[in-house]
Amino acid sequence: MCMNGLDSTIVNPALLTIARDFDEPVSAANTVEVAFLVALAVALPVAGWLGDRFGTKKVFLGALAVFTAASAACGLAQNLPALVLARVLQGVAGGLLTPVGMTLLFRAFPPHERMKLSKVLIVPTALMPALGPPLGGFLTEHLSWHWLFFVNVPLGAAAVLIGLLGLGEHKEEPEGFDLKGFLLATPALGLLTYALGFGPAHGWTAPPVLVAGPLGLALLAAGCVHLLRARTPLLRLRLLADKVFASATVLALVTSAGLMGVLFAFPLLYQAALGASALDAGLSVFPEALGLMLASQVADRLMPRLGPRWLAVPALLLATAVFGALAVPGVAENAWAVRALMFCVGLVLGTAVLTVQIAGFSDVPPPAMGQAMALFTIVRTLGGALGIAVTAAVISAWGGAGTHDTDPGPYRAAIAVTAGLVALGTLCALRMPKEAPGPPPFDDEPQADELPAAA
Repeated sequence: MCMNGLDSTIVNPALLTIARDFDEPVSAANTVEVAFLVALAVALPVAGWLGDRFGTKKVFLGALAVFTAASAACGLAQNLPALVLARVLQGVAGGLLTPVGMTLLFRAFPPHERMKLSKVLIVPTALMPALGPPLGGFLTEHLSWHWLFFVNVPLGAAAVLIGLLGLGEHKEEPEGFDLKGFLLATPALGLLTYALGFGPAHGWTAPPVLVAGPLGLALLAAGCVHLLRARTPLLRLRLLADKVFASATVLALVTSAGLMGVLFAFPLLYQAALGASALDAGLSVFPEALGLMLASQVADRLMPRLGPRWLAVPALLLATAVFGALAVPGVAENAWAVRALMFCVGLVLGTAVLTVQIAGFSDVPPPAMGQAMALFTIVRTLGGALGIAVTAAVISAWGGAGTHDTDPGPYRAAIAVTAGLVALGTLCALRMPKEAPGPPPFDDEPQADELPAAA
């Protein structure tokens, strides 16, 4: 899962070098990243069903093996089409890794023990994506862009071996494969991710975006209608009838949109306000990852005492204030203020997100965990793409012309919008339970009437 998180961002600094090596325009090289994200989104709807049908261990290790082999193929690619094809395979495998891996973990631990997982889960979900850009720039500058992918090969091989020896298998018995739901949901997510990925860079009126966006929305609407009516749906949308899980899922949408939006807009503001380089701007947001690491410790200690609601609500209110402070004129000009605020973003928003994610699955029964995790991951992924698209649209509408525009106003407006998105999450957090998940009323120790008779 760390490899998957790293690969979602590590290629960005190398796109210009890749374009030059293959004698292609940078816009064409950008398909390397978009292909990965679209393929990842396409694989998400079927992840839960595959894990239930064939076993979470088999699917997780199979996806990991394909991801590793595709990484080697990326590094060996001799032209852009070969690299894009290998990235597609990598994205499909990556789309299975996270939801199936999270299902493995959430089935292994009862609800009252899952807060302990936050210390581990924060690494692949937060630290690795933040490490991607600086590590990608370092490897590209000092070795070559091929090593962005070669580093996965020994790690992936070792992880497959460890998984074969250490992971336990778990299967459910789904009644059948929902082909209609698959044919509706899969292209819907792919088209929407494509439109949200290409729209900010190529314009929302570009013919491919103009076709992909509305068509994706239409297929998504038709897919939701079908999934609610189907007897054995590919994705069980009725899980959203649970108030806590539904609130956690909506919170994942808005907080992911706010976080990804600010991580997209703030480096642009940093460059506009300070004239900083792209590398300096990328490093300016890195303290956010350090704050997230600390958040895992904070959430683990405070949630049993305060409960999900009264930990998440103040954290989201503080996150709204921190996001708003990033948009205040004069703040971006102070490098230490930027570092402190980005650290606070990770700390307070990370505390809220971890709390909500752990509490949101407390009432989901183990047989439905694969379906719930796939649905949650889909919403969170779309939320991140939506956040970037919304901030890019605000920058464009306000008059920002991209990284060469020295007027910080459009970027501050976009960051203010992300603060509003996080504030919306506070309303959802009010629907979270007051009490933290506790141990079951009876532990696993045998009771007096269950003890074997004395010899």
